[in-house]
Amino acid sequence: MESLLLQASIYLGAAVLVVPLSVRLGLGSVLGYLAAGILVGPVLGIVGAETADLQHFAEFGVVLMLFLIGLDLEPRALWDMRHRLIGLGGAQIVLTTGALAAALMGMGLVWQTALTLGLLMSLSSTAIVLQMLTEKSLIRTGGGRSAFSVLLTQDIAIVPMLALIPLLALPTASLTDTGDHGESNPSNGAAEPLLSLVQSLPGWAATLLTLAIVASIILVGHFLTRPVFRFVHASRLPEMSTFISLLTVLGIAFLMMLVGLSPALGTFLAGVVLANSEFRHQLEADIKPLKGLLLGLFFMTVGVGIDTAMLRDQPLTVLGLTLGLIGIKALILLALTVPFRLHGRDRLLFSLGLAQAGEFGFVLVSFARGQGIVDAPMGQMTLLVISLSMLLTPLLFLAIARLSARITQKAVQPADEIDEKGRVIIAGIGRFGQVVNRLVRMSGLKTVVLDADMATIETMRRFGVKGFFGDPSRPELLAAAGLAEAAVLVVAVDNRESAIRIVTHARAARPDLHIVARARDRVHVYELYQAGASDIVRETFDSSIRAGRYVLESMGFTDYEAAQMSRTYYKVDRAAMRDLAALWQPGKPVQMNEAYVARARQLDRDLETALIDEMDQARPKETAAE
Repeated sequence: MESLLLQASIYLGAAVLVVPLSVRLGLGSVLGYLAAGILVGPVLGIVGAETADLQHFAEFGVVLMLFLIGLDLEPRALWDMRHRLIGLGGAQIVLTTGALAAALMGMGLVWQTALTLGLLMSLSSTAIVLQMLTEKSLIRTGGGRSAFSVLLTQDIAIVPMLALIPLLALPTASLTDTGDHGESNPSNGAAEPLLSLVQSLPGWAATLLTLAIVASIILVGHFLTRPVFRFVHASRLPEMSTFISLLTVLGIAFLMMLVGLSPALGTFLAGVVLANSEFRHQLEADIKPLKGLLLGLFFMTVGVGIDTAMLRDQPLTVLGLTLGLIGIKALILLALTVPFRLHGRDRLLFSLGLAQAGEFGFVLVSFARGQGIVDAPMGQMTLLVISLSMLLTPLLFLAIARLSARITQKAVQPADEIDEKGRVIIAGIGRFGQVVNRLVRMSGLKTVVLDADMATIETMRRFGVKGFFGDPSRPELLAAAGLAEAAVLVVAVDNRESAIRIVTHARAARPDLHIVARARDRVHVYELYQAGASDIVRETFDSSIRAGRYVLESMGFTDYEAAQMSRTYYKVDRAAMRDLAALWQPGKPVQMNEAYVARARQLDRDLETALIDEMDQARPKETAAE
């Protein structure tokens, strides 16, 4: 017991110390977990013996992650992905396996060993890639969705791989070396008789059982989960909600393992089935903390398991194989972006994001060793290459961000020639700018619209609204749009830095110009205020006040009272913003600015007093009116 507590304290302590530092440095949490594992394992040597068992336990975080992703996907969305699942995912596995096998045969390996290593190296890391995509909000981009489709296909492909590898066993191989592939057998304890029974079934019976289990997951998830969840939640015990959530995931994972299928695939399917359930958000709230904890632990075990002795003895060989693996996979993935029409940042994200080997390679290597296809030294080298490729993945994502920014800058199309001028210039024609533009034009005023997104400009033109393509932050474009003669400039671009640059330039060029700027949050308001904006609109402020007014009305306030309190809140808050803008210090977090915090607290009290006074004044007027 003492040893278990000590190991847990070491892992948790390392994570608490290293991961926040990594996030602050902009390296992401995954690299932080890997670094924490390297610190307590290869560097300090205080953990390591328990890594293999701990890693198998922590891999369950991948199962939870795919369940949560399934909750965010409706069945229709999954059906829309079918072409990428079959075409893109299948092509990636086949082409990558072939290219890696050919390269390994060129290095002198027999074709059975080369093909086996090519198969396991064709897989990518579901845990790391999905975590990075989610952390950087890239999962819903074109490249992110394509990467997810490939990862899901790879998860499905694990089953035929496990069936194919024994067929590649070398004739002289010893099949008695089973000490290193226990992880390929999910059975132990009380489950052994049941698993043995399933494994003894003939092929047709095993197939029917597999189909029955998959159908049961879909039917039970659709028809039975709602009454069961209602029954559990009626107990009003918070822990019961967590129990039923875990039971759902664990039960499905066991059933899938029972018939030799991927548990992650099964839980993903269950998540998709439950995506429209009213208990979806409760499931997500219960599972998400456990998912984060287990995935963090898994990443740490990868860092702990790096064989520094082999890396020290053969550094050039190890690094050469690792970079060669990443390079070959990246080139194949890049080639696949052409027929599947991925461009720009999506192409880069897809190509480099999936270029590493995956965590399931650990299992397949041990399984191949048990079949005599891979010997012990080669197995150790393969495990080290897999670990290093996973370790380099967060750095690849940093490279993606840097290269994407450069590609965006270099790929800027020449701006349109502006042949119109108007008294109102609108920079940025997204959802915010469209509403402003429509209102102003319908009031009889002429506008000049600028936007850096050609697709948006073309969409506007289809609806008969003329706009000009170009980066509104470029001074020459604003000048061509008539900045010298304009009466009002509306800055509605999405990028906060671009908005500040536009306001700063426009104010310097035209001190008398009225500038209306869109702000994302309070700090952006202060930045735009200092840059010289005349009127600043927080993009969600007015809609939030309207929502608050609806809340007041639904809670018993009259329409008049709710309207008066909303107007009072609007006036007092706008005045407070100007007051706080004078105390704001650029580059200093507002919570660290004592004068700002003190004044904000005082203004909150003043606002509360103003609302109470307004309510007291409104009620007598309403009574008199009645």
